[in-house]
Amino acid sequence: MIKIIKKKNINGLLLIDKSIGFTSNKILQRIKFIFKVKKAGHTGTLDPLASGLLPICLGECTKFSSYLINADKIYIVTALLGEKTDTADKDGMLIKKTDVNISKIEVMKVLQLFHGRINQIPPMYSAIKYKGTPLYKYARLGINFSYLKKRKITIYQIKLLAFDKNKIKLKIYCSKGTYIRSIIDELGDKLNCGAHIIKLRRLKISHISVFNKNVITLEQLKFLIKNYQNNQLNISLIYKLLLPIDYMISNLPKLYLSYRVIYTIKCGQKVKIKKIFIITQTIFRIFEFNSLKFVGICIIDKTGYIIKHKLVNYVI
Repeated sequence: MIKIIKKKNINGLLLIDKSIGFTSNKILQRIKFIFKVKKAGHTGTLDPLASGLLPICLGECTKFSSYLINADKIYIVTALLGEKTDTADKDGMLIKKTDVNISKIEVMKVLQLFHGRINQIPPMYSAIKYKGTPLYKYARLGINFSYLKKRKITIYQIKLLAFDKNKIKLKIYCSKGTYIRSIIDELGDKLNCGAHIIKLRRLKISHISVFNKNVITLEQLKFLIKNYQNNQLNISLIYKLLLPIDYMISNLPKLYLSYRVIYTIKCGQKVKIKKIFIITQTIFRIFEFNSLKFVGICIIDKTGYIIKHKLVNYVI
């Protein structure tokens, strides 16, 4: 049995390449157990049949998880045409089966309908809650809501990578809140043959890619820890997998402030940043001037005043 790593105040971003068959929550709970952290969270659920990038925020990193949850994402999906299921994936019950006689050109024409800003109805088999209960629990009881509210999403790019008789492979670059299973289900309906997902992989969230050198599978992490326990591996190698808290928001501009100003902000006093020019309010990453240590984020309005902030607890 793998023992936990005993280390306190673990704060950082762990990039997991989720394997097929696991729920996102199971991965999260395992990571919490291994690193012995009370506070941790993932930044976007992947279904058990899906694999790919699953960032795990540990400790103070959870304060900034919304920046990845709300970020754009890229997926690779393989779908089977001619079969419609109740869950829009291969784990669901077959509802309808149709002979497929569709050309590549027809598929490409229909895909064009999904480009841009579109309305999408969330699938019943999703974690969206209705009266405090996830929709998938209603679905498992045979309860379906035909009046679910449509949500605005953006498909920046949907590209056909492969077409072979009744199978298609797509690359989808989309906004937050996009359900790939809904896209495939609707695509099947528009092609008049039905379709469902047989393979799904998340490649990217914001600027973070599954091909990052720090990405690791849960199985690989367990192997590293087992070797560590057998004195074959230095523990520092395991912790090198953790990326700094601000890595997930590294696309935001930096702002260097003195310890005194940071303390003033922490105390809730109004602070104006001199010698700064911005047209509209902007989010900045805050760093302490001398130590160069990341301490949080703030929003500055066009007059230079900090109107909102979020600081890590262990800084001051």
